[in-house]
Amino acid sequence: MHWDDLKTFLAVARAESLSGAGKRLKVDPATAGRRIARLEEEIGAALFAKSPQGYAPTEAGQRLQRHAEMAEQAILSAEEDIRGQSGLLSGQIRLGAPDGVANFLLPQVCSEIVQQNPDLEVQIVALPRLFNLTRREADLAITVSPPTAGRLTVQKVSDYKLHLAASRDYLRNAPPIETLGDLSGHRIVGYIQDMIFDKELDYLSELGVERVSLASNSAVVQFNWIRQGGGIGVMHDFALASVQGVRRVLADEISMTRTFYLVRHADDTRLERMNRFAEALCDGLRREIARLEAET
Repeated sequence: MHWDDLKTFLAVARAESLSGAGKRLKVDPATAGRRIARLEEEIGAALFAKSPQGYAPTEAGQRLQRHAEMAEQAILSAEEDIRGQSGLLSGQIRLGAPDGVANFLLPQVCSEIVQQNPDLEVQIVALPRLFNLTRREADLAITVSPPTAGRLTVQKVSDYKLHLAASRDYLRNAPPIETLGDLSGHRIVGYIQDMIFDKELDYLSELGVERVSLASNSAVVQFNWIRQGGGIGVMHDFALASVQGVRRVLADEISMTRTFYLVRHADDTRLERMNRFAEALCDGLRREIARLEAET
């Protein structure tokens, strides 16, 4: 049984397609298909049930997946042991995160980690959604709610603050805002309601605001609307520090606190490399949040 075949099998099981597995492994789908066929012939059983929805592991495939993941962990541990002789981190680590933290915190934090570990490659996947670590969409993920299902480990990273904010130009030409009720006479910036992927992001419902004039599933789009005078919306304090001409609104009456969590696959806690990266990431995020919030 060849490791390349097992690695391809895992990629197909996680991506649920030959094309998705091929992209992950940087091989064409035909090559991935040949490897799966060779593995099925060697084992003597079909490993996937194929349908228009994709490739789903059969019962035999599910049994093999458990063993293949154990083999994957053993190989990763061996590579880590050999590469780790220098005491520095190396290899590739993919980190999934919502676009707010990905744009305003992770670039600085990850740049510092890579600067200290020149052989390390960090990939940031910035998407406004939850990540499936079981399918290895990422090695680690930052979330605003701790997951309750799956073989995952969850670590609290840090609390952070959010406030209503608007540009000075917008406020100069808009009706005064003295109470929460005054927001009804203003353009509101927020999330598209049916695309809020985590209840912790439903800020405006918490404030009793029902009508949103400018809506996006992206926190960064909302940030830019607010910065450019589009209206009033909820902003992270750590993002406010990066822009001039925007100030908090009703800061004494309205302040929200949320929490970032670092989520990892349970098997990865056996890898010292991943443990050290997680520690450096959490420490860096805490320092960066504290620094930026102190500047607002």
